[in-house]
Amino acid sequence: MTPLTFNTVIHARPAEAIATVEASLRGITLRRLAVRGDEVGPGFNVTFEAVGERLAAKERLYFEPDGSFVWVASAGEQPWQLDGLLADRADRLLYVELKGTCPRSAFEELLSVIGRPAAGFMFQLVREAIFLDEAEFLRYAASPGE
Repeated sequence: MTPLTFNTVIHARPAEAIATVEASLRGITLRRLAVRGDEVGPGFNVTFEAVGERLAAKERLYFEPDGSFVWVASAGEQPWQLDGLLADRADRLLYVELKGTCPRSAFEELLSVIGRPAAGFMFQLVREAIFLDEAEFLRYAASPGE
């Protein structure tokens, strides 16, 4: 299976976010989410500490109290690595910065640690400065890099 490669910020998707304008990235056409700045902030219904404890319990994942972490492949796997940072506000996980390359199964495992919000996840591509829903993000992350 094709590994995922990305540099993103993972948010809880606001209910108001809708797919609108198309964007062409990595040779594929994606439907972007239209999100106002004031809609990007409620965060997740979980605490920074709870997610940190779950991450710290993962094998080959090194979690620091400041929220930074790195997760790497096992010795028998194709090499991969994720670098991340948890951010919180008002006793809630606000967002997760995440970059690297990994198999889809590892990415889905990481999302399960965060916990799926009611409206789903929203992914902000750092370099491109656009928002995608989960399906579009997975298409993007699995496409060949530039």
